[in-house]
Amino acid sequence: MSLVWTRENPPHWDETKATVVGGADEGIFPPFPYKPGDPLPGEWWRVEEEGKILGYGWMEATWGDAEMLLVIDPAARGRGVGAWVLDRLEEEAASRGLNYLHNVVQKTHPRREEVTRWFESNRFEKSPDDERLMRRIRSARKP
Repeated sequence: MSLVWTRENPPHWDETKATVVGGADEGIFPPFPYKPGDPLPGEWWRVEEEGKILGYGWMEATWGDAEMLLVIDPAARGRGVGAWVLDRLEEEAASRGLNYLHNVVQKTHPRREEVTRWFESNRFEKSPDDERLMRRIRSARKP
């Protein structure tokens, strides 16, 4: 597997995101109100293999932590691409001195329990305070 991690600068909504991200099963993400060319919040990276986009990673830092999401094209699932994206997002977060990556699997997600278990198998733990799943950044500075 020879994957390429490319930061989008500036990130914008395009046809591929509309297909891969916007085309995710109902209940995974809220509806995206974007039109082609619209600027996007946060930082976006695309994952490619041999010129084909397999998915995206997204991160937005706030107060020392980063909310993140990832989406992998269904045709590329089951090959370790998602775990690879999580590791790249952790590297990005570590380079910014952040402490945790976090994600919330929506209650409306059609495979919520399965996805939650997958995150937990990739070093995420349930927050004691809310619905977030948290992954400590390995190289983050200790308080």
